[in-house]
Amino acid sequence: MTDVVVGSHLSCCAAMSRSRRPIDICRVYDLDGSDDGYRVLVDRLWPRGITKGQAALDEWAKDIAPGSELRQWYGHDPARFEQFARRYRQELKRTPAREAVARLRRVAGTHRVTLVTATRDVEHSGATVLRDVLTGGARQHVCSPVQRKDHAT
Repeated sequence: MTDVVVGSHLSCCAAMSRSRRPIDICRVYDLDGSDDGYRVLVDRLWPRGITKGQAALDEWAKDIAPGSELRQWYGHDPARFEQFARRYRQELKRTPAREAVARLRRVAGTHRVTLVTATRDVEHSGATVLRDVLTGGARQHVCSPVQRKDHAT
């Protein structure tokens, strides 16, 4: 399991843009994405209650998201996460996900990338697995509303 750095969305994301960690994860419900760089939604389903304007995305990469069957089997059960991660990594090796992974790696080579997701448990999510695949497991940054509130007090 990789380490996760948490904190204020604005201050931590700004600090991450100057560091060696080019791929972050933020929840789509953390609406201020002004300092996120290239924002890509990595969920297969559009997040509830969010307009395209609010999401402020550069891309919606449906093809890179876990398949419907895998997502339904997983059900965001942390006890199944390791097996989910193994299966998802296998999906990412197949077309069209393989091409999307290669393209995001190229984007990350020249731009700051933020993987955007609607999931509540970011640590046990497809976005975390995808980030680890993209970065080779390097320590990365995650923003969430609960962690932002804790960091501000």
